[in-house]
Amino acid sequence: MSTSDIQIQELFQRFMQAWNDGDAVAFGACFTEDSDYVSYDGTRAVGRAEHQDNHDRLFRGVLTGSALVGGIEAIRHIAPGVAIVYGTASVLMPWRSELPKRRLSRQTVVVANTDHGWRITAIHNGRVRPVTVPAPDSMPSKMSRTMTRAARRLGLGRRNTVGAGASADA
Repeated sequence: MSTSDIQIQELFQRFMQAWNDGDAVAFGACFTEDSDYVSYDGTRAVGRAEHQDNHDRLFRGVLTGSALVGGIEAIRHIAPGVAIVYGTASVLMPWRSELPKRRLSRQTVVVANTDHGWRITAIHNGRVRPVTVPAPDSMPSKMSRTMTRAARRLGLGRRNTVGAGASADA
């Protein structure tokens, strides 16, 4: 394991510990000044100060006493001093002893090596809700193609934006 990977893992330990301690200042310190945070519900916060303020209110409010549990799945360095980190985590509420499966989230995190060490510069948090991709000959796929053809015949829906050589109602 590289020194960078060890430092990135240490960043995530600080990130999780700050959450578990309910320490919004330490939580905010894990981010760059201009960082982005997209929550599991799709809301976006910009900047360390906003992340710190939001989490201060959460730690003193609905997430009082909660714990962030999870871990890193993979670290992929994409440029010198920049890596994408994939992880899973969930908030364990204080009245629970186990995580409900429906609460599991997957994070895609961009980290940058700054003058102050590795920091989170972007995080996108999405609930794990796997769906099966329907086969082209399945009923949902056939129904979608039928509805597409009917809508086009009636002049409804969006205009065809499929590139040359491709067919949307194949």
